[in-house]
Amino acid sequence: PQVSFTLELEFSCSVLLDRAEVTLNVSSDSTEVTLEDNVVQLSVPIRYEPDLFLSSDANLPRYEVHPLGTFSHGPGPEFKTTVKVQNLGCYPVRNLTLHVVLPALGYHRAPFLSVTRVLANNATCELQPPPEHPQPGDAAKVIPIHPEDLLRVDR
Repeated sequence: PQVSFTLELEFSCSVLLDRAEVTLNVSSDSTEVTLEDNVVQLSVPIRYEPDLFLSSDANLPRYEVHPLGTFSHGPGPEFKTTVKVQNLGCYPVRNLTLHVVLPALGYHRAPFLSVTRVLANNATCELQPPPEHPQPGDAAKVIPIHPEDLLRVDR
């Protein structure tokens, strides 16, 4: 006969293990010739599921961008946004990378947003400008905005 079962293990936040080792031993009341195949030891790597929470907050609920030629020269109001990544779980998370893409280019790749400052707390930030000559794979990353689209206001 064959027996199937599921083991559900619960781990403590105070003790982090990298492997779970289980020994299974089968016995019966029958007379058995080969007892050596009644025991098996399993060793399984443990991977912990992260419980990450990503939030953002901005000082301007709405920012109006005008079509080319209808805006005043010079910088507009300062737009501050805060992005926070929190680990709500009790297991440490290492080598976490967060990519933030800002819609900074308009029609004909005209810039309408520039990053003036990056403040990082407990993180390393790397600021990369958009590529001068976008590659075919970059089309999904930077979508130019047509001037007519800037006339529409979502409410």
